[in-house]
Amino acid sequence: MLERRDVWLRVVLGFPTSGRRRAARAIVLDPLDRVLLINASDPARRWERDWWEVPGGGVDPGESTEDAVRRELWEEAGIGEADIGPCVWVQSVQFTFGGWKFDQDEWIHIVRCDGTSRGPTGLEALEQIAFGAQRWWPIEQMIEERPRTIPYRMTEFLPDIISGSLPAQPLDISPNAEHTRMWMNGTA
Repeated sequence: MLERRDVWLRVVLGFPTSGRRRAARAIVLDPLDRVLLINASDPARRWERDWWEVPGGGVDPGESTEDAVRRELWEEAGIGEADIGPCVWVQSVQFTFGGWKFDQDEWIHIVRCDGTSRGPTGLEALEQIAFGAQRWWPIEQMIEERPRTIPYRMTEFLPDIISGSLPAQPLDISPNAEHTRMWMNGTA
């Protein structure tokens, strides 16, 4: 018998209640090669530091990662017109958000758009509480300031993407225990 929590996660939020979750994310670049990031914090842990993340979320049943990226861009950033490029990174991550534990595989695509972001248009309830401002970051500023980001290792691999050096196969940028520790301590 399913617990209430499992029904709520599966039906209301679309989260799997067992097994690994599939997710897709987007490294969104404007014509100036700035990266779109969304400020976020964990609603269940407001005392912890916030972070900046790329748009993305769960892949619906029967949906490709490209289609999930397109849907998430609209829901989280109000971007309706974008060129969805190849998957350049993959990662496997485990994290807690909003009091729920996630174990997910992520496909991260490169996306180009004209730099117009209308803001969120279809956030889920938990995202409405968690998400803050959106900002276009120049790569130089990201490297200098080293904000906490999701993906954790984004700043490490982003310069190659910006320069147009795309990998032939997606790079596995899964964080190891040290990356996760540094991110949690704000030293990444």
